[in-house]
Parts: sequence; C-alpha cells; structure tokens
Amino acid sequence: MTENGNDLLRILEALSNPYRLRIIASLKDRRKYVSELAREIGISRPLLYLHIQRLEGAGLISGSLELSNDGKAMKFYELTDFNIPLSPETIAKLVPSLSDKDSKIGD
Repeated sequence: MTENGNDLLRILEALSNPYRLRIIASLKDRRKYVSELAREIGISRPLLYLHIQRLEGAGLISGSLELSNDGKAMKFYELTDFNIPLSPETIAKLVPSLSDKDSKIGD
C-alpha cells in the first residue's frame, strides 16, 4: 500500500481527521451504505462524501454501487485490507521517493 513517500503522505493526511477516523471505525465490522454511515457519524451526506473521497484516494476504503430489491441505487462502502507499518526505518526508506510538488510546508 505504501510503495513511495507520496503514498504514505496521502494515507497520513487521510487519517488526520476525526471524522475520517470515525468512518474507518464504523466500517470495521461490516460495509455500510452512505445514508446509514452519515447518520451513524452524525454528519450530512455531502460532508461525508468529502471525507470518503479522501479515504478512497488513500486506498483505505472502497465503494460500490448496488441496486436494492426495490430498484433504488445504494452506494456501499467498506474498508480495504490495510496495514500501515510506520517506523523510522520505513520513513527513511520512503523519503527519497517524495516529490517536492506534493510537499506542503507549514500545513
């Protein structure tokens, strides 16, 4: 999952928000559809989608569109299988692959 320094930054940035951590915790045991997830987390669906985009971009969750029995389209999200080893050695190994265009000094 973390093949280069930019991947690691994307993952760490995705995890640096309490709502996104709550989303991951909510999906720990089973997949959920958007409305259910928004109610459980206590945020609007548009705000949820913003956080979901960040988590999907980091490869931490994935979504799939499915039809319910009554023909209604429902978007389900689930966790991907991830394990992020973080150590000084891992960071040192990935730092040479960082691209300067992705660094945000002062953020």
